[in-house]
Amino acid sequence: MAKVCTVCGKGPQFGNHRSHSMRAESRRFDPNVQKVRILVGGTPTRAYVCTRCLKGGKVQKAVSGS
Repeated sequence: MAKVCTVCGKGPQFGNHRSHSMRAESRRFDPNVQKVRILVGGTPTRAYVCTRCLKGGKVQKAVSGS
């Protein structure tokens, strides 16, 4: 699964693990992406959205009609 937000396009960033001896090993910082039902053009669809977009109100969650 690609860890990419469908709203803002935020994806993984890369950096290094640094041990006590300052030896570098590569690592990956994944964004906090959740699979949610959102409204896209008035129709509910499932999409991967980062929590920053969810908290910021950039998407409208689809409410199940039960």
